[in-house]
Parts: sequence; C-alpha cells; structure tokens
Amino acid sequence: MLKFVFGTLAMMLVFRYWVVIQGLFFIFSFVLMLGLGGSFTSGSISGGLMLDSVSYVLVVLSFWILALALGSSQKIKDTGNFSGLFTVVSVILLLSLLMTFSCSNYLLFYVCFETSLVPTLILILGWGYQPERIQAGIYMLFYTLFGSLPLLVSLFLMYSEGDTLSFNLLNLNMGVGVSCLIWYLCTIFAFVVKLPMFVVHLWLPKAHVEAPVAGSMILAGVLLKLGGYGIIRVSYIFSELNKSFSWVWVSLGIVGGSVVSLMCLRQSDMKALIAYSSVAHMGLVLCGLMVFSWWGIGGAVSVMVGHGLCSSGLFCIANMVYERTGSRSLMVNKGLMNFMPSMALWWFLLSVGNMAAPPTLNLLGEISLIMSVVSWSSVSCLGVAFLSFFSASYTLYLFSMSQHGKFFSSVFSCCSGQVREYLILVLHWLPLNVMILKPGLLVCL
Repeated sequence: MLKFVFGTLAMMLVFRYWVVIQGLFFIFSFVLMLGLGGSFTSGSISGGLMLDSVSYVLVVLSFWILALALGSSQKIKDTGNFSGLFTVVSVILLLSLLMTFSCSNYLLFYVCFETSLVPTLILILGWGYQPERIQAGIYMLFYTLFGSLPLLVSLFLMYSEGDTLSFNLLNLNMGVGVSCLIWYLCTIFAFVVKLPMFVVHLWLPKAHVEAPVAGSMILAGVLLKLGGYGIIRVSYIFSELNKSFSWVWVSLGIVGGSVVSLMCLRQSDMKALIAYSSVAHMGLVLCGLMVFSWWGIGGAVSVMVGHGLCSSGLFCIANMVYERTGSRSLMVNKGLMNFMPSMALWWFLLSVGNMAAPPTLNLLGEISLIMSVVSWSSVSCLGVAFLSFFSASYTLYLFSMSQHGKFFSSVFSCCSGQVREYLILVLHWLPLNVMILKPGLLVCL
C-alpha cells in the first residue's frame, strides 16, 4: 500500500496536473477514512514506519488539508505564478508530514520533523504577500532550529543510554535530578515551540500573516499538530519529571492562552487575529498533553483535529475577502454581510466552530480538556473559565466587526462567491460537525 501511495505521488510530481493532484488527495483521504474506525493500537507498515490511532488520524487530516489548500490556491494557477513549482513544493511537504506521522524511530522522526520546515519556508518566501515575508521566514526558521538542536543532542543521549531509538523498545528509567531535568527540557522544548506555547509563539503570527493562503492553511491545519504529536511520543519517557513539573506547563498554557486571547481583542488584521487565536487554543491543548491523562490526550487530539479544520477554514474565507477587497484590515472589511450575504453564513458557521460551540468537534475536545485540567487541580477552574470566555469574545469580535456596520464604498461591486469557494468551505465545515457523531474515533484513543 505504501509503495502504491509513493508511486502515485511520484507520478504526480512528473505530470503536475493541478486538478488531478487535488482529486487524488481527496481519494486518498476517503480511502484512509474507511479504516478510521478500526480499533488498532499499533500497526507496522515496514522498516521504521508504523501507524497507531493518533498518527492515523493526523495522516488523514494531512491529506484532507493539502487537498483543500490546493483548491483554495486557484489564483496561483490562474495567474501562472509558478503553479507547477507550487504543486511540487506542496507534495514534498505532504510527504514529509506523512513520514513524520508514520515514523517508529526517534531519529527518523527528527529528520522528517525538520524536513517539513524547508517546503514551508519556500511557500512563505516564494508566494507570500508582503516584503516582510523574508523576516517572517527567518523568524520561523530560527525559532524552530533553536528548539530543535537540543532535541538532537537529547536523542543521541537516549541512544547511548537505551541502545535503541525505537518507539516501542526504548525504556529509560529517568529520575528527577538536575541532569534529568535539563535533558527533559531539551527534549520537550522543540515541541512546545512548534505547538506553539505562549512565550515562544512570536514566529506564528508573522508566518501566518505573510504566508499565502495555502501556507496558512497547512500551517494551522497540520504543522502545528507536529508539536502536540511529538509531546505525546516523548512524554512517557519522562513520566516522573512530567508529573513533577506539569504545573509549570499547565500554568503557562492557561495564563498564556488568556493573555493571547486579550491580544486578539486588539487586532485589526483578520489573519493576525486568527493566528493569535490558534495560540490560545494550543495553550489548552498543552495543558491536556502535560496532564497526560486519558481525558487529556483524547481531548487534545480532538481539539487538534477540530482546530485544524476550523482554523484552516477561517484562513480560507479571510483570503476570499482579501482577494476581493485587497485588504485584511477589519477597519476596511466592514459590513460584508451587505454585499456577500451567502458568505456571511459561512463566516458564522466557522466562527461557531472557533468558539467551540455545539455541534462542532471543538466542543467535544474542549469538554474533555476542561475535565482533565479541572480534575488535576480545582484551582485551574478560574483560568479555564477566562480562557473559554475570551475565546467566545474575540470570535464574536471578528464576526461582528467584519459582517456588520457600514461597508467601505469601494467594495460594493464584489461578487458574493464562486461555487469552488463554497465547496471548499463545505468540506471544511462538514467533517468538523459530523465527526462529533462518533466521538470514540478521537476521544477513546
């Protein structure tokens, strides 16, 4: 099966047919969805590769988001802006993501984890919107490399102590000494930067604002999930240290998420607001991952999948407005409901998902995360309440500022939307609301 997938992707690199590639991505997504309900814990593919329930869900999400990202980048094809090269870079990025989620060896996981940085950087530098994209790319590069080099040293130490780097065979009895604490921080830091955690999140808004729509969708939909996936893979090695210092991570997640939510309320750029909201959501995910309970892990995976679909859809619809008005400012894009009434419905539906209202998958995940954090410490109730309240506040701020008010006089001639755009929005919204019908797929991991 794996040879067939890689062989087909190689053919796509040769022919570079935009519609064919997008169609094949959807076909692979549907084929993989057929096995999504399987009750398997770990399945070996070949040497160094395996799939379990968490990685399987993220592989399906990668195919789905890449297909939707290609569909939303029709303007690159229409303008002839190196569309063939854009497709090749997207496919290479997909391959690196598939390898990352399928690895059973820590060193191979590290190599694929870092490989995904290169095509993302090319997307930002090659097809970004503003001259600041060079600065945004450098920010992302240095933040990621600064966190990843200590991880590489940590992996070498793991090999010297355990004589293997396989997920299933590595068994280290880590204590709680100072040296073990430094080792733990070097291992975890690369993933909390990628998540990203508050304090090391500054690269994300810059990368989102300057990236093309496909780059923003892939970054929010899949690449941020690499951090959470990596934490799941390494936390069991440092279980004792994780229990001793989980209060640090939970405090940073809750307090940082609340602070970032307040920062969302003063944003005037739509993409910046959506990007900062991703940091706030990932703060709650960090809490669930570091508590490392059954509810925490299941809720974190659910929120990662739900956020991937919802945030990707918001970036997509914000780009549709940007292509019509030439601006992402909420001061200019006011009263969109007056001349894009059908699009206002999709703004509302995706905003509902962003604030974790029913019946979205985000609601299921956030309930699980809140239960795990509150059961870990009742003191965290106040922080979680602030986080949930401000999440609804900045989402309502985004919707009301963009849809209501007196519209700018120069945008009255915009069309409401094309069939292709509505199809992309439907394919974001449908799995986000349908997957809650079978919560055991994600929560009961």
